[in-house]
Amino acid sequence: MSTHTASLIVIGGGQAGLATARVARDLGLASIVLEAANRAEGSWPHYYDSLTLFSPARRSGLPGAVFPGDPDRYPTRDEVVEYLAGYARRLDADVRTGHRVEQVSAPADGQEFRVAVSGGEELTAPLVVAATGAFSRPHRPALAGLDTFEGTVLHSSDYRRPEPLAGKRVVIVGGGNSAVQIAIELAAVADVTLATRHPLRFMPQRIAGRDVHIWFQRTGLDTAGWAKPLLTGGKGTPVMDTGTYRDAIATGNPDRRPMFTRLDGDQVVWDDGTREHVDVVLLATGYRPGVDYLAGLGALDDDGLPRHRGGVSTTHPGLAYVGLEWQRSFASATLRGVGADARHVLTRLLKQPRPDGKKPARAAN
Repeated sequence: MSTHTASLIVIGGGQAGLATARVARDLGLASIVLEAANRAEGSWPHYYDSLTLFSPARRSGLPGAVFPGDPDRYPTRDEVVEYLAGYARRLDADVRTGHRVEQVSAPADGQEFRVAVSGGEELTAPLVVAATGAFSRPHRPALAGLDTFEGTVLHSSDYRRPEPLAGKRVVIVGGGNSAVQIAIELAAVADVTLATRHPLRFMPQRIAGRDVHIWFQRTGLDTAGWAKPLLTGGKGTPVMDTGTYRDAIATGNPDRRPMFTRLDGDQVVWDDGTREHVDVVLLATGYRPGVDYLAGLGALDDDGLPRHRGGVSTTHPGLAYVGLEWQRSFASATLRGVGADARHVLTRLLKQPRPDGKKPARAAN
């Protein structure tokens, strides 16, 4: 087994990891970024083909690099992939692709984390930032009859384009941006229903001529703790809309219905007791943090979620997270939010006392 020592190890080379490496460099901190895939593009190449950002290009750049093109447009998936690839190429950091982290552990003295990588390599560092996002851990809710459903069960992470589902009867579970966008796209070729626990909540994409994300930042709503229940779905997750989505749903193609009570064989049983055959159940039910490599460390709760405050671990000094949903703000898991969160956690890690009394090594100027 080969062992290497670093000052900071960033796990994940997607938007969160790349932003963290850039902020670390700005703070004078040397880092190594470990990315499981062969390219540092995160989960973006795996999203559905028609995906577009819900924030404008002017608010979607990572630290030190504006998103190119018309600043008021909403970039496509492929544009984001190209942007991240270019960002990684120009980033003055040690980005190692093809390095899948299998386990993070800490010795009894607590001085260095040990990061085991597939292939037998091991790295050590006093600081570790978990920035692997959530795409690798799609959430599958416990729906009655789902495990015995005789049709096809997909997650939105499996969906790419509508053609394979043409002519099918599809029920999409979920009422967020992705659920609505997929439903409207699919409705052109399939019979589609959105099943949600609450009515859909449409939020205007633009207010007084400016994108709502700009207002979130200017008003402080982004990071206001009291606003979280309003924005995360006590009565349904808000769907950013220019009016197109609301109009499409109003036509009944696709339609929206209250959540079904159960699945039975190849049928869905609606809340009024009616039954109908369904070919596909598509779960647009989100994700959970993909941080299984921290399970043995004791840094996660019983549901496998990080124990943290604002992204800084509450269990292990020197450990932090970037890219968690609502880590610090409405935008935390997005392109526009990861840079601010990276700066927040790194400045706090650098202030934490180390058991050996030493300070983390700084990057060469």
